[in-house]
Amino acid sequence: MVDRNLIRSLENDQEFVTAIDEALATAEETGLSTVESDADIDVNSIVDGRVIRIDDDRVLVDVGFKSEGTIPISEWEEEEDRPEIGSTIKVLVEEVEDATGTTEDPYGMISLSKRKAEKIIAWQEMMKTIHEGQVVTGTCTRKIKGGLLVDIGVNVFLPASQVDIRRPHDIGEYIGRVVQCEVLKIDEARRNIVVSRRSLIEKQRQEDREQLLRELEVGQVRSGVVKNIAEFGAFVDLGGIDGLLHITDMSHGRIGHPSELVSIDQEIDVMILNIDYDKEKIALGMKQMTPSPWDNVEDKYDVNSQVTGKVVNVMSYGAFVKLEEGIEGLVHISEMSWTKRISHPNELVQIGDEIEVVVLGIDKEKQEISLGMKQTQKNPWEDVAERYPEGAMVKGRVRNLTNYGAFIELEEGIDGLLHVSDMSWTRKISHPNEMLEKGQEVECRVLSVDQDRRRIALGLKQLEEDPWVNDIPNRYQPGELVKGNVTKITNFGVFVGLEDGLEGLLHISELADHKVENPEEIVKVGDEIEVKILRVDTDDRKIGLSRKRVDWAEEEEATAAEAADADRPAGVAAPQDLKGGLGESGPLIQPVGEAKGTDEGESEKPSEATE
Repeated sequence: MVDRNLIRSLENDQEFVTAIDEALATAEETGLSTVESDADIDVNSIVDGRVIRIDDDRVLVDVGFKSEGTIPISEWEEEEDRPEIGSTIKVLVEEVEDATGTTEDPYGMISLSKRKAEKIIAWQEMMKTIHEGQVVTGTCTRKIKGGLLVDIGVNVFLPASQVDIRRPHDIGEYIGRVVQCEVLKIDEARRNIVVSRRSLIEKQRQEDREQLLRELEVGQVRSGVVKNIAEFGAFVDLGGIDGLLHITDMSHGRIGHPSELVSIDQEIDVMILNIDYDKEKIALGMKQMTPSPWDNVEDKYDVNSQVTGKVVNVMSYGAFVKLEEGIEGLVHISEMSWTKRISHPNELVQIGDEIEVVVLGIDKEKQEISLGMKQTQKNPWEDVAERYPEGAMVKGRVRNLTNYGAFIELEEGIDGLLHVSDMSWTRKISHPNEMLEKGQEVECRVLSVDQDRRRIALGLKQLEEDPWVNDIPNRYQPGELVKGNVTKITNFGVFVGLEDGLEGLLHISELADHKVENPEEIVKVGDEIEVKILRVDTDDRKIGLSRKRVDWAEEEEATAAEAADADRPAGVAAPQDLKGGLGESGPLIQPVGEAKGTDEGESEKPSEATE
């Protein structure tokens, strides 16, 4: 803008006016010819101007208008030659005005710009030669919002996302650097050019990648630079294309993270393991450049040999033990102890422990070694038959109860099974918890030992003499009257409890003198009744009872027996006595037709007693 106050202060300055007149009078002598005073000057046009005076802070330029224009001296760069009086320069007319606001005033001033004129001229010249897709070279001059300004003769915009393949952390680091870019877009109306350094790099990398792919071969050893590190491996730049160095191909030994062996920008040698030309993917390896310790593993570790190793990892199924660098074996949880019940391997071993193990097997192809810990100790089951012979009395603790019996721990890891059928001679046991509880100390007798299957059978009832051998037959004689309580009623008869754990069977045919359809019509559970012992079967451990014969005399018994024999068909053997009671096979009701002469097609029915 023009300084109008400055103009007004000079209007009445006679000395200033005289100096101008003298300057104009000698203009022809000094070669400073004036421009026609009535020349037309258009704002924003570029015109030739002649330097007529140079002050400390500005330059007075005659552009052929009634008044001269001024240009700040700062528009001349330090390295640029200073203006000289009489020299002609290109300037841009920015504004034409005067103190009173009219351009016709002879004291009017014109605002000029040399720098802008140069930029416009440079832009116009640039437009004659530049085009989209062209490669240009320039210097990054300053950082602006969203990117950088690059001087290629005119200022062009380099977006931050187009500076490099990966966006730099600070694009300000590029200021002052000379870069090559590709012209992406030209907007002549807005005088704007957008360039990209990234696209140029990508094209160059693609060319290098294609060339490199043609040169690469599986098995080659190449140098590369580590560009990125992930959990699963490292990406290595081979000179235009990245290859993946997987963590499993870094070392024959165990590593937790790739950063343990490589670092970003580190130059390393790698071997080409595989090339996928379609997807442009390359698999790399480091360990393949050194001999594998598995090559002669069978020579170093004999099966059944005992070695020392270090626990390097513990999983739920076992522990991995390092025997040497690059060679590890697995101790499965089942191979850790002969006797201990292990829920997790860390109950016995921890990472870093040094342990003794036995080599159980080697699979060189899969690079696997099976190891055992328990094999370093004597198997306690090898002499269990000597320590627990059949018939021996042993003590143990009830470790577990199941539906079929109780497991008795004789020593750590050595259990015996006390089956439910071996708990009592007379009592019918439905579940072991009727007699035992977990943690209880019990005394048992060893019934059998199977070392191969690692099983020991125990008995509780065998600690006492079998009452069915002498005691029960002596105390319960056929024909004797006894009292008992009804414990159970079935459709074929009634069970009567004679004493704790001992029952007899009162068959439905022996309930009453008349035919009984439903036993509950005669007795109820819990009733105390008097019965007669018909027979005691020590083999089947059953006692047969009768209620209807309680009052019978010997003559009536004999008569009933004769009547039964008379009614039996010829050739049919006499039925065996009815047997009742408890046993492993349950109540036994002997059918009438069970004699040898029974026809094969005749249906079997429960016998009914005849009078």
